[in-house]
Amino acid sequence: MLGLMQHQSLLVSSLIEHACLNHPEREIVSRSSEGPLQRSTYGSVARRARQMANALTRLGVQPGERVATLAWNGYRHMELYYAVSGMGAILHTINPRLFAEQITYIANHAQDQYLFFDIGFAGLIEQLAPSMPGVKGFIAMTDRAHMPAANIPNLLCYEELIAGESEQYVWPEFDENSAATLCYTSGTTGHPKGVLYSHRSTVLHAMAVCSTDGLAVSAADSALVVVPMFHVNAWGMPYAGALCGAKLVLPGPQMDGKSIYELMRDERVTLSLGVPTVWLMLFRHVETQQLDPRAELCMTRCVIGGAAAPLSMIEQFESRFGATVIHAWGMTEMSPLGTVCKLLPKHAALPAAERHKLQMKQGRAVFGVTLKITDDDGNALPHDGVAFGHLKVRGPWIASGYFGGEGGQVLDEQGYFDTGDVATIDADGYMLITDRAKDVIKSGGEWISSIDLENAAMDHPDVAEAAVIGIAHPTWQERPLLVAVRKAGRDVTRDELLAHLESRVAKWWRPDDVVFVEELPHTATGKLQKMKLREMFRDYRLPGQN
Repeated sequence: MLGLMQHQSLLVSSLIEHACLNHPEREIVSRSSEGPLQRSTYGSVARRARQMANALTRLGVQPGERVATLAWNGYRHMELYYAVSGMGAILHTINPRLFAEQITYIANHAQDQYLFFDIGFAGLIEQLAPSMPGVKGFIAMTDRAHMPAANIPNLLCYEELIAGESEQYVWPEFDENSAATLCYTSGTTGHPKGVLYSHRSTVLHAMAVCSTDGLAVSAADSALVVVPMFHVNAWGMPYAGALCGAKLVLPGPQMDGKSIYELMRDERVTLSLGVPTVWLMLFRHVETQQLDPRAELCMTRCVIGGAAAPLSMIEQFESRFGATVIHAWGMTEMSPLGTVCKLLPKHAALPAAERHKLQMKQGRAVFGVTLKITDDDGNALPHDGVAFGHLKVRGPWIASGYFGGEGGQVLDEQGYFDTGDVATIDADGYMLITDRAKDVIKSGGEWISSIDLENAAMDHPDVAEAAVIGIAHPTWQERPLLVAVRKAGRDVTRDELLAHLESRVAKWWRPDDVVFVEELPHTATGKLQKMKLREMFRDYRLPGQN
């Protein structure tokens, strides 16, 4: 017997129409590419998204076709989130930090029909347009006064494109499993691969983000979305914000410490979301300018994902900002939310040191995500906090394959996706990533966690950032090399840093050497580029080696 409930497809367009009806005046504040701060609202985004849907229809865009963006976080980008997907086409956000060849490959592989871009990328578009023959037109996301003077074929102006269009548009009804957006992985090995999100998965994911044991985003929040809208749909925040009516603060192209701090202060930000490298820049600004975040800001929560949050970062947000770090984990193939680290009632009385140690874990699975760890043969391992193995996931917003069939079969016989991470899961369900499978250091038949070593190194007050890679060793197969960046004006030595690690890691884990560099290489999404580090130190010889 079936239930007697109404059926309504879970579509992206329902989110913005809900916001328009229930939170029409709630602000969306953006730093624009033109310069000034722009103030929009959910009501305005909804109306202009309908206008854009009419404009795209007039241009001949069909359901299922891909429309690309090369843009920072801003209100026009958010309008496209709803206009393109809402009309049944597929929004394809391209990461502008990728190499030019990768951008060209992605646009051609996705068969993008039109490409919208922020004016700061006009030079890049001018360079790449000839190698994108399938793109019918390029739309500069600006008004006529700020149109770029670039030699770009079939160049259109965003504001002129929608100026004459009606604000009336009936969002079509279709299968909720239809594709809504397309994001490509960073392509650390081989070509980037496309992850195709559905309307259903997107709406369910937005609900998880807003849930109390998710990120608890609500109408009471002013959320600073530093994570880019071209990176896994800004962790779902453009959808979650509309679902609950949260104020969204979008930093545009300015993500330096000073700009981020000013937005936090002026827009009364309560919640921030970003990768660790952004917060390191914020800390440097606060330190050099001798600011008092506790007195000037009202932020209570900071969501950190994309890379592990070091203990020093968790402590500094709490002591200097009065904010709780919420460690979250996921990946492009997971929409991205998989786990959130929040304390259980039994942890309320823990001493600060034990609480912070728990907060360093990636957290517990949100409803909708199932985790397991396996050995190399695929056998399930116990959730005892000791055994660690390959982390695998399944759920309604987790990829079942890649766009175009790239990568072949990606699920095991039980429908789990292998994340490529190595992790432990304890009896309370807290998951801790100990390494990427390809980054784990194998020394004498035992595994050494590069992440644990990096976090221990960053506990030193003079270290700004650290990375650990394995160096070939004739006896032990591999031994760890610590590559560190000193804080400005500090002069920590190799021996001091090794001494600092003595009480923090097992003796056989301690790095065989330390190298200091001016900066570490990062991916386009802010993650450490271990592959590039290994190339840089390919011929490095540890002390005692010939």
